[in-house]
Amino acid sequence: MTLLELEAVSYWYPGAAEPALDDVSLQVQPGELIVVAGASGSGKSTLLRTVSGLVPHFHGGRFAGRAVIGGRDTREHGPGDLAATVGTLFQDPETSVVMGTVKSEVALALENLGYSEAAVARGVQETALALGIGHLLGRSTAELSGGELQRVALAAAMAAKPSLLVLDEPTSQLDPVFGDELMATLRRLNEDRDTAILLAEHRLERCLAWADRVLAVDRGRIVCDAEPRDFLAWAMATAPELATPGARLLGRLGLPPVAGVKAARAELRAAGLHPGDGDPEAAPPRPPAARRDRDGLRFDRVWHELRNGPAILQGVSLRVAPGERVALMGANGAGKSTLLRHAAGLMAPTRGRIEGPGQVRLLLQTPTDYLVHETVSAEASPTALQAAGLDPVSFGPRHPRELSVGEKQLVALAVILDGPEPPAFVCLDEPTRGLDRGRKAELARLIVGLPGAVIVATHDPEFVAEFAERVILLGGGRVIADGATAEVLARGAYFATETARILGGAGGALTPEQGAAVLSAREAATTSLAEVRA
Repeated sequence: MTLLELEAVSYWYPGAAEPALDDVSLQVQPGELIVVAGASGSGKSTLLRTVSGLVPHFHGGRFAGRAVIGGRDTREHGPGDLAATVGTLFQDPETSVVMGTVKSEVALALENLGYSEAAVARGVQETALALGIGHLLGRSTAELSGGELQRVALAAAMAAKPSLLVLDEPTSQLDPVFGDELMATLRRLNEDRDTAILLAEHRLERCLAWADRVLAVDRGRIVCDAEPRDFLAWAMATAPELATPGARLLGRLGLPPVAGVKAARAELRAAGLHPGDGDPEAAPPRPPAARRDRDGLRFDRVWHELRNGPAILQGVSLRVAPGERVALMGANGAGKSTLLRHAAGLMAPTRGRIEGPGQVRLLLQTPTDYLVHETVSAEASPTALQAAGLDPVSFGPRHPRELSVGEKQLVALAVILDGPEPPAFVCLDEPTRGLDRGRKAELARLIVGLPGAVIVATHDPEFVAEFAERVILLGGGRVIADGATAEVLARGAYFATETARILGGAGGALTPEQGAAVLSAREAATTSLAEVRA
């Protein structure tokens, strides 16, 4: 039986002149793993809301066509009726988590479906173990980091073992290690339980290798429905912003695009181009000498200890000079957000000392906290909106709450950058959530162009490679690595770009352009040597 069927579905949000979905038809069979790709605002989230029944029952508006999930027509059955069939996780888990503790949040779906007490307990434990949140079960949901909260929301969606999982950027706030583990968990669900998965993602390199199909959405229409290899060929020719870094690397070398690190390495080896892991020329450059400036930001043996709890920061010492571009990376719960809050003066250390440049402007992980007006134009000036990559004319009249997560993120960025003078020091906590690759590139250019220093906490190494000159890696509240971007990221297994993983760190290359240049130079050198010997 077809698990999901959309027939000529069109949908307009209340008051919208253009449809968010335009004549969409789609079938999903049990056990399919389908990735949904597209730019921010293309209609991906609306498509997923339609599958979960939130469109039109929760959002209102005008709906045309037919959506049938598990044999139930959404015109007659709302999200509650579909809950046993569809498990849903959206981009903003902070708005979907409703219970006070992690254990009760994961148990809620099972209890609503009438499971016995023993079955609820077993389901909570199994799901917590599968997602690595067993240690969080006794914690308050209000105390969790953004990444931890996302894992809890995902556990709540998975606990009842639905036939279909609908996931909107489930890895957007997850560190690279758990992001990969999550994809492996989803693959096991897909293969062992025949669970169908509809997954919207901007970081396609994380999931394409395991997908059965890829749907590309543009202006509410499905413009490509193909296997990953064929999708990448289409993207390279039609929508290069959707192509993965590995596909762009191969394309620059004249090779056909493939999905995944393993497949890309195989293509390079077949062409005689792969440099091999452990190549002696692969050592990235040493970091520049630390800039020490009296006007910069200084952490001197800073600790932050919770009362009757763990130490979130443990003896952190670091300096950030004026004008530096620094990426702050590390696992979920490593202390990144806490460090930024200390830098901005929102938290005080329990031990140690912080000296800084005065006012620090901070953008936290929840952009809606910064949006308090009825229109975007009331939130920030046209100049600030333009600087954040938003057209003041088209976005100005819109209500901030009607924007996509990525668009809200950019408006919030405009809010903190607004003012008569540019800020001397800016801290951004996961600013790329909900942003497509093109928007990320614009944000990277904005960061590079700011006159002041910038620290960005992020899990996205591709984004880091575009703007950062230095990477600080946190682990367990301590600084475990601090150096030039290429040195920290080029040889990593998890904290590394796809290009670096494909090339094994050769030449310190982090981007497709750098990787192609390294391989082309080696090919030319090898050819010249062969000619000399001949």
